[in-house]
This record gives sequence, structure tokens and C-alpha cells, in this order.
Amino acid sequence: MEFTHPIPEALAEVIAERFRVIGDPTRIRLLDHLRDGPASVGQLREALGATQQNASKHLGILHRAGIVSRTKEGTTVYYAIADESVFAICELVCGGLRQHLDELAEILDPATREQTA
Repeated sequence: MEFTHPIPEALAEVIAERFRVIGDPTRIRLLDHLRDGPASVGQLREALGATQQNASKHLGILHRAGIVSRTKEGTTVYYAIADESVFAICELVCGGLRQHLDELAEILDPATREQTA
């Protein structure tokens, strides 16, 4: 999907809000755990070493943004990824970080430059 250039102000706000939602370390870690499949709040809380309240708060933010879905089975709520595009965004950012770190290592470590030359 292509967008007009320049990006309209209203669209820029929506895009920025999406980045704010996924731009929290706890939420990134929650999404990473959900990559393996649906999980309950308790399972996610335990995996992150977070409190129930903190995990629930972050999952609620992700849910309101449409990034995760939730289903209730009895008294347990399970969360799952609803918008897999977040993983593509994370992979792009990680790739950019890796390239940047490689470039910095090359600048800071002359031995690295000699090995790659």
C-alpha cells in the first residue's frame, strides 16, 4: 500500500500513535513471547517477571490498539497476536540496528577493518 507524499497530518498522528504503542520495552517483550502462540496473563507475567497489574496494563494498551486479541476461557484470558505486521517492523528495526552496530564496530576496531578488507 502506498501513501501520498507528503503524509497528511492526520495520518502522521495515527502512525506516531502506533509507534508509541509498540515503543515500550515491556510491550515489545510481551509481543515477543506471544510470537510463540497465545498465552494467558499469568503465563506472560511469569515470563516477564512482571506484576499481574503491569502485564495487564500493557496487554490492554496492545489490545486497544488492535495489535493483540483476547479470548476468555472460563476465568482465564488468553492473548494472541492480531496484527503480525509488528514483527516486520521489529525485524526492520533490528536489521537497521545490526547494520549500525557493525558500522560502529568497524570504525572503533581497526582490526575488524583489516579482517574484512
